[in-house]
Amino acid sequence: MKYYSTLLCLVFFVTCSAFSQEKVVKYTVSGGETINQIAVKFKTTPYDIYTLNPDARNGIKPNTVLLIPASGAKAAVPKTTANSKEIIHEVQAKETFWSIEQKYGISDEALKAANPFLEKDGVQTGQKLVIPAKGSASKTASASTKTVKSTAQEKYVYHDVLPKETKFGIANKYGISVAELEKRNPEIVQNLPIGYRLTIKGTAPKTEAAPITNAVKPAETKKATETSKKAVSYMEYQVKPKETFYSLGRTFHLSQEELTALNPSLSEGVKEGMVLKVPTGYLAPQPIIAQAQPTEKAIEKPTINNVDAPSGIKIVDKVKSETVSADPEIVELTKKRGQTERQKVVLLLPFNLAKLQSDTTSMATKIKNDKFLNMTLDFYSGAMMAIDSAKTLKLPIDVAIYDSQETKTSSNISSLIAQNKLQNANAVIGPFYQNNAEATANMLRADSVPVISPLSKDAANPIDNLYQAIPSNDVIRNAVFDYMRAKNGNIVAVVDKKKESVINYIKQNQKGVVFAALTETGGLDVANLKSLLLPNRMNYVVMETGNTAMVKTTIKALLDSQKTCQVQLVILEPNSTLDTDEISFDNLIKLKLMYPSVTRESDEAGALIFKKAYRLKNKVNPTAYATKGFDVTFDTMMRLVQGKTYQETADLMTTEQVDNKFQYYKKEDGGHANKGVYILYYDTDLTLKAAN
Repeated sequence: MKYYSTLLCLVFFVTCSAFSQEKVVKYTVSGGETINQIAVKFKTTPYDIYTLNPDARNGIKPNTVLLIPASGAKAAVPKTTANSKEIIHEVQAKETFWSIEQKYGISDEALKAANPFLEKDGVQTGQKLVIPAKGSASKTASASTKTVKSTAQEKYVYHDVLPKETKFGIANKYGISVAELEKRNPEIVQNLPIGYRLTIKGTAPKTEAAPITNAVKPAETKKATETSKKAVSYMEYQVKPKETFYSLGRTFHLSQEELTALNPSLSEGVKEGMVLKVPTGYLAPQPIIAQAQPTEKAIEKPTINNVDAPSGIKIVDKVKSETVSADPEIVELTKKRGQTERQKVVLLLPFNLAKLQSDTTSMATKIKNDKFLNMTLDFYSGAMMAIDSAKTLKLPIDVAIYDSQETKTSSNISSLIAQNKLQNANAVIGPFYQNNAEATANMLRADSVPVISPLSKDAANPIDNLYQAIPSNDVIRNAVFDYMRAKNGNIVAVVDKKKESVINYIKQNQKGVVFAALTETGGLDVANLKSLLLPNRMNYVVMETGNTAMVKTTIKALLDSQKTCQVQLVILEPNSTLDTDEISFDNLIKLKLMYPSVTRESDEAGALIFKKAYRLKNKVNPTAYATKGFDVTFDTMMRLVQGKTYQETADLMTTEQVDNKFQYYKKEDGGHANKGVYILYYDTDLTLKAAN
């Protein structure tokens, strides 16, 4: 009790001291406001607001009363005079310099002269801007005539923003700083719209952002930027546990500087629970550290055996075909090839409706707390997108969806088979649990019905009609070693003693790989590692350790070795140590960090259309499970309309959907597994690419 009394007195003393040094005013928070917006409104910083309101770090709600530094509150009210006829304008969502200037008929120079902070901060929602009288603009304009006249004659260089480009990458390309780039292009302080024309030198003609859907030629980019004037929309994103600038930057394709520019509160560091402003549509799969985030908006309600009418969303996906080989040939499969008989696909999804209906907890609470249900609903939402696409393409396919009512040890599959619900299917997708998928395949073996296990990574028992859609861990590892050998690489492994399973796997399955020596204390022997690198070959260094010190030591040794030989850093599985602020992302870029992944981040037209269509329909970005639901379902339906059975297409064709590749092969002991793995790496332009 004495401890709490002392602490309370100390807090009271510090608070009184703060109030005595600077006067404050009280401000009542309005609905939807954030600390960032309030800081902008009062021309102060989030740090100053948090200093006076420590509880605000945990979030603010409407009608919360905040203490604001008096100096900031005073600055927030622009001065006006009776003669000036100045107008105060509050910036609304999606407004830009151009739209505000057009609304009031004023010049860009006059607006910025009346609001000097715009040069640095740009236009932000909630700002109070002084709109000068039209007459007052003439003086400002005339004063700047000479400057405009002289710069207009200067030779200019401009750059049209392409997908995945960042301010850092563009500035580095032209040998200027990010600050200089933003000074020349104040409109990009808050965001970097795809298709926007940046001034690098001189006075290049400006255009508003015109989003483009794929990497195109410069001439096409120029045309795209001039066709429309669309504002980039934003969404709120809540920071999750253990997220860092590195993981956020990888998720949204934004540098630390760009994230901080959008969210000034990040200047104090990334904190769990923070609500950030990020561009809509930049949310991407996270291949190094997979974090599928479920959403309660993924589906309104599970509708069993009642597939909705077509939504009008047209998805023409490039599906690729080939006879399984080391270097597949790509052809399209979206067109029907002689298939006229209607096909039937059955989805077995574990909604467990009986359990849900007997539970008195609200649906929102169930979705929030039940990860398995969340995953199921996300998968279902993606599958529904595939079904809509099939209807739009007028594929001769009927789809039935049944509640598999499954747990780890049970399901109602035998009951469905007893009712003759599955025997006449051309393909069955599900159940989710491996043992249930195997039981289903065994019961349908006599009817030769292929059963696709969509999510399990477990090694499957040899059942002829069972197809594993997810590559196993060993297949994923083998893929990256096969790639390195195909490149005639010198493979060196840096593995700490705690990774016994990795050591055993390499020794048993990857002959010829040399291990770097460790010191007596378990650290890396740097001299030994460097001695194993060859000057005339590409050196792939496979690093498997969770020890931060060993990671840092390995990275430093490889950076030093780049002066004399080619080196690339490789990991075999997600490594959370790389996802901390202690490890420089720039160094991982320099070493072109490479890793195997069952998913990719595609820029192809079909993938972009799917993601955009999913956002329009569900109001959120697709999770990894939603994309998997689309890919597995759409891939299954496309295989069935090729004039062949599913089994025949599995033996002959490799297909590629939004994020997943399906390259089935027949295992020696029976059954089929997928070896569709991508080898991804970070390139020097800060983009993630698939290795050839």
